[in-house]
Amino acid sequence: MNVLLIGSGGREHAIARALSRSPRLDRLFILPGNAGTEQLGTNVPGDPSDIGLALSVARRENIGLTIVGPEDPLAAGIVDAFQQAGLRIFGPTAAAARLEADKAWAKQLMRAQAVPTAEARIFDDYALARRYISTRDVPLVVKAAGLAKGKGAIVCHDPAQAIIAAEKMLKQRIFGPAGARIVVEERLEGREVSLLAIVSGHTLCILEPAQDHKRLRDGDEGPNTGGMGAFSPAPTINAEIQRQIETQIFVPTLDALVRDGIRFCGVLYAGLMLTVAGPKVLEFNCRFGDPETQVQLPRLRTDLLDVLEAAVDGRLGDIELEWDPRHALCVVMASSGYPEKYQTGFPISGLPDDADRDDLTLFHAGTRRVGGQVVTAGGRVLGVTALADTLEEARRKAYAVVEQIRFEGAYYRKDLGLQPAPVLRGSGRGEPG
Repeated sequence: MNVLLIGSGGREHAIARALSRSPRLDRLFILPGNAGTEQLGTNVPGDPSDIGLALSVARRENIGLTIVGPEDPLAAGIVDAFQQAGLRIFGPTAAAARLEADKAWAKQLMRAQAVPTAEARIFDDYALARRYISTRDVPLVVKAAGLAKGKGAIVCHDPAQAIIAAEKMLKQRIFGPAGARIVVEERLEGREVSLLAIVSGHTLCILEPAQDHKRLRDGDEGPNTGGMGAFSPAPTINAEIQRQIETQIFVPTLDALVRDGIRFCGVLYAGLMLTVAGPKVLEFNCRFGDPETQVQLPRLRTDLLDVLEAAVDGRLGDIELEWDPRHALCVVMASSGYPEKYQTGFPISGLPDDADRDDLTLFHAGTRRVGGQVVTAGGRVLGVTALADTLEEARRKAYAVVEQIRFEGAYYRKDLGLQPAPVLRGSGRGEPG
């Protein structure tokens, strides 16, 4: 089978690596890919949100299955276009992807289904938002309702900060159209985790739990990012909690979609806070996480191509996932200034020769090749993932490689894996971009 993968980040490199191990894969095309994916298939230049280009590639290269990595093409309706053209594609339709693309709509759906989540109000008028916020006397989170590349949630310690955040979104439009509507919600406290499931209608296969680190700096301080690292398994989710998340969150959410005539096929990602009252949803995403994928897929022993094809064909119930029992930890190396302004084009040196082993993989994210030299091309540049029998050993192996890699302005957190389940006081997350 020829496969087309849409996207260019570390998540897509991890998906490409898993697909490349399938004996059923013939040729792999990545639109547009990066300097790492070119070692696994054929990179196709272009905009991953260009649905017409993706369709032409699928037809030209006799693609048997297309897999969508990032959120923007999903929200734009790439799955709908492929289905209308009679082409097989893994990912939710635009209607289903509203769970991520429209946080206000998702919040209303959760409220109607009694899915546990933070209490919230939705506004598109600054005066009304200010009036409501000024009546509150608790910490709040202000979120852009649309897609804001992982920057759309501002955690506020008091109402004054929340008023400023609302003004920046609704009046100054710092997030553009994504912030034309905002969600103002209570700030949850507890332990933050991610649980993802591959979904086909009513059927779901839950992936091994992972925990990512959204904050920029050590100690879970600083602004939210797309993710500075992750590890799996996450010890905070035991079998009982997982069942609770499945029955109280995944099942009623999918039931609501089916009742509205929406069949979800893809990855349903629940960003959760484990509070004293139980798991509560921070947000939904509708695709593999980044960097969670970089620690989950290296542990997946089941053929990923078989799994995704079964989901598309309605045979997901026949699949049983098998996992490597080892711990995986990923350290993200970012550009100086990320998640705000940063420069690109800096040469990268010290890349290991053996960067794709059973116990160690270097995932490219924001990279490209210029005249034989790999250079930086994004905010998050690389992710180093190590596997070992213990989390501490995985951590040691990953950082040993990270410390050898050099590029101007390279930044990474140095405390990943030291506190497997930190108590976070109200992460607003923001979608992992």
